[in-house]
Amino acid sequence: MANATLRSDDALVHLTFADGSSADFPYIWLRDNDPAGFHPQTQERITDLTAIPLDVTPSKIETDGQSLTIWWQGDETISTFDLSWLSTRRPGQYAADPARTGFHHWRKDLGAQGIPRARADEVLTSDQALQNWLVQTQKFGLSIVEGLADSTEAGMDVARRIGFLRETNFGLTFEVQSKPNPNNLAYTPIALPLHTDLTNQELPPGFQFLHCLANEATGGGSLFCDGYAIAEDLRKTDPEAFALLSTVSIPFRFHDQDTDIRNRKKVINLDEDGQIIEICFNAHLADILDLAPDLMTRYYRAYRQFMIMTRSADYLVTLKLKGGEMVVFDNRRVLHGRDAFDPQTGFRHLHGCYVDRGEFESRLRLLQR
Repeated sequence: MANATLRSDDALVHLTFADGSSADFPYIWLRDNDPAGFHPQTQERITDLTAIPLDVTPSKIETDGQSLTIWWQGDETISTFDLSWLSTRRPGQYAADPARTGFHHWRKDLGAQGIPRARADEVLTSDQALQNWLVQTQKFGLSIVEGLADSTEAGMDVARRIGFLRETNFGLTFEVQSKPNPNNLAYTPIALPLHTDLTNQELPPGFQFLHCLANEATGGGSLFCDGYAIAEDLRKTDPEAFALLSTVSIPFRFHDQDTDIRNRKKVINLDEDGQIIEICFNAHLADILDLAPDLMTRYYRAYRQFMIMTRSADYLVTLKLKGGEMVVFDNRRVLHGRDAFDPQTGFRHLHGCYVDRGEFESRLRLLQR
C-alpha cells in the first residue's frame, strides 16, 4: 500500500509508493499541478499561479492506494492525484520521453557500410518501419533511405512522413547542383569542407534531407563526421579549447542581394547538465570575429583546433550517393561536406529540404503511443 505523510517543516508531502520507492512533492508544486487546473480537452494549464500563495499548505491528506487527495487550507479546493501519475513525475527526475533515444557517437570506424539504412516504400507505408528508422537516425544522427522514385517529390514525401518542412531564405526546398551566378558555395562544383548549414539563422534547421537524383560526374563524394564525437574528444584532450568554444559566441552571416541574415552562435552548445546538444560550425559563414583583443588569439587557437579535427581522417566517413538514395542527418550535430566534382563529366543533382528537430521528436512520441 502507498503511504503519504505531511512534512510541514519542509513544506512537502512525502509519498511512499507500493513498490517501496518514495519521493517528495512540494506543496506549491502539488497545488499548481492540481489535475482540475488543466483544460479537459486541450490539457493546457488554466490555473492562475499568481492566485496561489507561495506558502500554500494542506489541512489534510489521504491516500487509498490508488490516489492522493489533498484538502487545502484557506479555500475549498480539494485536489486528487492518481498515484501512478505522481510516480512518473517525481520532482528532480526528468519524465520519460520516447524522443530521447540517446546518441551513439561514431568516428571513421563506422564506415559507409555502418550507416543505418531504410527502404522508402517501407517508411512510407509502415509506422513501425518509420519508427525504427527515426530511432536509428536520431541515435547516429545519420541514415540513408533507399529506393526513392526519380522525382523531386519522392524525398519530400518521406520528409513529410515526419512533419512540416522548414522553409529558409533558400526556399521550402533547394537544388544542390552547379548553377550560374551562385549565391552559395553548394551551388558550385568546388569542394566543400565539413560544416553545418545555416549557422547564421536564429535557429539553424534540424534534420536535412538530400535526395540524390543523379551523381554521374567525376568526384562529388559526400563527407560526414559526428560533431558530438569531435567535441567530446576535444573536451578530453584540450579542455581550454572546449571551454572557449562552448562559452564564447561568434558572429555568422549570410548575405546576397535579397537577404542579410546574421546571428551569434557558440560552436559547441551544452545543456544545463553539460551534455553536448548542438554544433554550429561553418567556416564559410563565419563573419569577422569581433572578440576582445585579449581573447582573440586564444579563441582562434581553439577554433582552428576544432577545424583541424573536422578534417582528420580519424572522424571522416565518405560515400558517393547513387540515384534513388537520400541521406538524412541532424544538421545541428553531423557535419557534412563534398569532394569537388567536374560538371563536364556528368550530371550531379541533389534535391534538399529540412525538417526541424521539434517535428522529428514529436513524430517519435506519437509513434510510441
